[in-house]
Amino acid sequence: MDLDAIVKSLSVPAPPEVLVGIRTADDAGVYRLAPGLNLVVTADFITPACDDPFLYGRIAAANSISDVYAMGGVPKVALNLCCFPSKGIDKRDLTEILRGGLATIAEADAVLIGGHTVKDNELKYGLSVTGVVRDEDLTPNAGAKPGDVLILTKPIGTGVIVSARRAGRIEESAARPIFERMAVLNRSACEQMNAVGVNGATDVTGFGLGGHSWEMASASKVGIRFWLNRVPRWKQSEELIDAGVRTGITLANGKSLEEKVHFDPSIPELRRMIFFDPQTSGGLLISVPEKKSGALLQRLIDSGIADAAICGEVYETDRPHVEIAP
Repeated sequence: MDLDAIVKSLSVPAPPEVLVGIRTADDAGVYRLAPGLNLVVTADFITPACDDPFLYGRIAAANSISDVYAMGGVPKVALNLCCFPSKGIDKRDLTEILRGGLATIAEADAVLIGGHTVKDNELKYGLSVTGVVRDEDLTPNAGAKPGDVLILTKPIGTGVIVSARRAGRIEESAARPIFERMAVLNRSACEQMNAVGVNGATDVTGFGLGGHSWEMASASKVGIRFWLNRVPRWKQSEELIDAGVRTGITLANGKSLEEKVHFDPSIPELRRMIFFDPQTSGGLLISVPEKKSGALLQRLIDSGIADAAICGEVYETDRPHVEIAP
């Protein structure tokens, strides 16, 4: 069932105050609050990404808050979204999940002001987040322009890591550094891109790098080209893909994007799969004018984002699409 198509088929009002609504599949909605100042509103939750409940809470909160950063915004308030089983899970673990989320909310200098809990057979946790963004900092996915270059701030491949851990194909100790990286807020990346001034951004989550870059290409009406060897990715992820590990979403992502994402024939099938690997709390994909790209990359690295890399470019085309070169 294509719920996105169903929602887009509805007659949703779009008054002038709605700067970003449902039409461009962006990371968050943006509503004009006052001249020069706008609300950023989003919500997201995830199933457990790791065995440690406190770390899971941190990752889930970072994942939710990331949508505000992807719009160039500053998170202000959050609501817990708790889908918790009534049996089979220790209350201490539920407490640790919420403690982890609260720690990350505090790290973002935001405030938890409430939430909603329902009974669910499958554990899920996340946040509804409201932030603010100034006009000059707004970075919608529709902002990419021909001549821009693309910077990615976190490696891709977390989806297969999570799947491998659940299946016992990778030890917790080996996966832990990657889970810790997933828990890192995209706050610094947002601050650096706002300081330099960029055209657009998105965060890379469930649709993978292929899917979210396609949404950017479609919304901006441009072509996007990645250079495979420059895309930051976890080495363990490619090893697990080669060993046959998959997520339940990878193949579905690839199928839905087969007419939109094109690979150079020299790229082996197994190397293609990481572009459809669903990410949790992934990095920002930033579209920045080429003349500013070196300064932004250096600022990102100097702020501790050592994974950041220039990995693609934006170009003019009559038919929006994404292509992957070697």
